Amino acid sequence: MATGNGSLPNIGVVGVGRMGAGMALRLHDVGYPVAAVYDVYKPSAEAVGKETGATVVTELAQVTAHSDVVITVVTDDKAMQAIFAESGDSLLAGATGKTFVNCATVSPAAHVTAIERAGRAGAHAVEALMASSIPQARDGTLYLMIGGDRAVFDRLEPMFAQMSKSLRYIGPAGSAAQVKALVNMVMNINTAGLAEGLGIGDALGLDLTMLREVFSQTGANSRVLETDGLDMQNREHDVFFSGAHAAKDSHIAIALAKEAGLEVPVAEASAAQFDKMVRLGIGELDKSGVAELTFKSRALSHH
Repeated sequence: MATGNGSLPNIGVVGVGRMGAGMALRLHDVGYPVAAVYDVYKPSAEAVGKETGATVVTELAQVTAHSDVVITVVTDDKAMQAIFAESGDSLLAGATGKTFVNCATVSPAAHVTAIERAGRAGAHAVEALMASSIPQARDGTLYLMIGGDRAVFDRLEPMFAQMSKSLRYIGPAGSAAQVKALVNMVMNINTAGLAEGLGIGDALGLDLTMLREVFSQTGANSRVLETDGLDMQNREHDVFFSGAHAAKDSHIAIALAKEAGLEVPVAEASAAQFDKMVRLGIGELDKSGVAELTFKSRALSHH
């Protein structure tokens, strides 16, 4: 493997939105040479290129050519299929000996397909799912779950350690994506439930600060209460994890349940709330924006 500074591999990043940019900047900060960046929205790639010295490329094959390890963070299954296409412009062109680290929350099947295609092209690939948000990507404190060949995980572990506070090898290809889908499903259920609890409290005239404090000391406590409760109360929905992403991820988990022959009415109900956010044009708010649907005093609750 060709390497950059010292023994560190050259890094390429495909998809430098909030999460991808944060990881690229973090790796740059700890000494990894970020060699190439690609994004369909070129200003995002240019911003990261300026900060890291990476070459901003316009073709996927160029990312592979410049890099030893390529980190991908794309939006959905269709985008994952496209970057690992077996013809045309693709990361798989000239990929022999390269390694791909796929971080997107997409279906487990999409991750398995990408890993299999990489193998046929003479490359290696793992899935690296993040149970964290934008600040953690930037400061290297992600909760990172890896699926795929254990030997590839072992080889990349020093890099993963610089990206994460908690690092866990889950199992074979697709398994980390399954766990991530369930993590987000439960988180989304908690978020929708918290929004309803606070919305009812507001309608009853209860002091919401008091109510959140009681929740925090009882069985109503949750990580979501800590991250989203005050934002719901104050209508501050700066995006860390959007309602649209919550909808997408809930439906991934629901599809897994259906494949397993299970009914998941609570997951389906919470997914419907995030779908409604998208339908009403507020899907790009943080997932805490689901509270706009549950507070009687807020206009969107009447739709």
